[in-house]
Amino acid sequence: MVPVGGTIGILGGGQLGRMLADAGAKLGFDVIIYCPETDTPAARTAARHWAGAFDDRDALTAFAGACDAVTLEWENVPVTAIETIAATGTPMRPGAKALAVAQDRADEKTFLEHCGIPVTPWRPVDSAADLRAALADFGGRGILKTRRDGYDGKGQLRLGEGAEIGSALDALGGGPAILEAFAPFEREISALVVRGADGAETVWDTPENTHRGGILRRSAVPADVSAATAANAISAARKLASALDYVGVLALEFFVMADGKLLANEFAPRVHNSGHWT
Repeated sequence: MVPVGGTIGILGGGQLGRMLADAGAKLGFDVIIYCPETDTPAARTAARHWAGAFDDRDALTAFAGACDAVTLEWENVPVTAIETIAATGTPMRPGAKALAVAQDRADEKTFLEHCGIPVTPWRPVDSAADLRAALADFGGRGILKTRRDGYDGKGQLRLGEGAEIGSALDALGGGPAILEAFAPFEREISALVVRGADGAETVWDTPENTHRGGILRRSAVPADVSAATAANAISAARKLASALDYVGVLALEFFVMADGKLLANEFAPRVHNSGHWT
């Protein structure tokens, strides 16, 4: 536990880092931000801004030495940066495992399935032949997503019947991808759980989320779902946090089908936009 008056480091300088820095200051902590950019939202409110590249081992090591604990506000921080900080002995929460899983959509889907958490049907896509076969499996339609570096609707492409395979792959950069089947969901919700180093957990009410253009626009609490559906969402998030040996705040997003069945979409190994109200 970081004592009041201690220093918490945050990797990433965006809006979530700014909100964390503000909350930390109110609780009596000094919060310092590490990110490559020189002028970011979080840097303008933190006690200190440490500018450095995420692949600069010396700078990361020095940063870790100035902190009592380090966390992150962006899931695309390189896993090597997390490993570098953890190697110094400064507590790094969450750890590299959760980040590595979350950064690759195929690994994420596979991990969720291994946890017994249902996901939208999907197929790996490494070639035009893979995409053609996957579309055939899903009735000629689906959502093509890059495996890495996609967020807020980026790195995604909706494909309908007659889609041009080559141009679709080119539009996403031609790298490894997945194809997801369309999920005729009624609403989207997220389960918010925080887990301590001792394994103790607590949860918040389940928000219902509205997205436009791939970006979260509104979260309403509590979600308009049955008590059983909300409990199932929380149970899945707890199961995921335990499987990852997770420490920190985690959000697991779901599609809610007409019969109340939940299909996990993705998880965020950080504080999440749908939890701003907390």
